[in-house]
Amino acid sequence: MQIFIAAVDEGSFAAAARRFKLSAAMAGKHVSAIESDLNVRLLQRSTRRLSLTDAGERYYERCKVILEVLEDANREASDVQKTPKGLLRVAAPVAFGAMHLGRIVSRYLEQFPEVSLDVVLEDKYADLLENRIDVAIRVGRFEDPTLVTRRLAPCRMVLCASPEYLKKHGTPETPDDLSRAPRLAFSQAVSAGDWTIYDAQGRPHSIEGPCRMTANNIQLLLESVLAGTGIAYGPNFVFGEHIKQGKLIKLLPAYRTTELTIQAVYPSAIRIPFKVRSFVDFIAKALGDTPLWGEEN
Repeated sequence: MQIFIAAVDEGSFAAAARRFKLSAAMAGKHVSAIESDLNVRLLQRSTRRLSLTDAGERYYERCKVILEVLEDANREASDVQKTPKGLLRVAAPVAFGAMHLGRIVSRYLEQFPEVSLDVVLEDKYADLLENRIDVAIRVGRFEDPTLVTRRLAPCRMVLCASPEYLKKHGTPETPDDLSRAPRLAFSQAVSAGDWTIYDAQGRPHSIEGPCRMTANNIQLLLESVLAGTGIAYGPNFVFGEHIKQGKLIKLLPAYRTTELTIQAVYPSAIRIPFKVRSFVDFIAKALGDTPLWGEEN
């Protein structure tokens, strides 16, 4: 299969033979043996060039996948005896990275001293290949068939306000009450402006009150809601700790909020470098199925 693929890629048996240190005749015999076993012609041969038949095109694509999977299996088996090393480029949301990633990556670097990290914090989804990102941590309901995802931890949106704000304006009892309150909104959310909660019967209620302030940094909104400026709707990994401490109050606890997922995203399941696998495994174990910010639910 390797010689067949090389012959197609290089355009001749002679070039494929040089890659594997064989004679051109021997390379041709390898491909002829495949054709004989399959009882089908894969290549049209001429003195000038090789060209794939229809069957050859399909076989060529399948062979590439098979050999990539085999190479990845071999690499994974040999990686057991290896240590991850080299530069690892990681992208993550600003708030999640600043609030939760620092301690985890510090422990990772301590355990794997031959790895160096380049961490890029931004809330917009960056193109992984274009920006040479090895792995990205993303929050949301993310679906992209061109990328591979692995679930790291659960996350839930939460509505909250400060005790001072509630003392001054009263505690909302219904979604309509919240619609009349000043909202503090994160402008870079994947579904920006979508404040939807669900009652006990599963019916959605959309909160569409006036926005007192929008910002592209959710930590700024956290400080503003703590200061009593309005109500906020955001992930519990940002607000959960302050709710547990009583600095913020969870609103409409009888209603269910949107469930999200924190996940690792990388370009391909084939040829995943060992440093990427080790990092994702480390993050998943560090966060666990019930991270600390989930305790307020």
